[in-house]
Amino acid sequence: MTTLTEKTETLAVEVSCSMDALSVTLTDGRVVSVPLVWFPRLADASPRQRSDWELIGGGIGIHWEAIDEDISVASLLHPENFVRLPGKRLTPMSRTGGSRAGSGRKRAVRG
Repeated sequence: MTTLTEKTETLAVEVSCSMDALSVTLTDGRVVSVPLVWFPRLADASPRQRSDWELIGGGIGIHWEAIDEDISVASLLHPENFVRLPGKRLTPMSRTGGSRAGSGRKRAVRG
């Protein structure tokens, strides 16, 4: 027997910023809080600018007009796919999805 399940997208319903964190309440009741340093424009904004946000796409993202910043809910839930985190070095990927560091090419070792 096959069961059909409806995929629902998690959306933002409320947003707040402290001096060092962005907190977003989601439709499923979770509150995601991330450091402002992940979003330099938001970190550099005044408290008034941070409080002047609007939901976009029915809640798939948040927009701050005064600082021209858009942040998606997906980037908050899976930052490793969207955000260059401080202290993390990006590893170049090959077209097949693997790291270039071990691309299969072998160098001759001279002794």
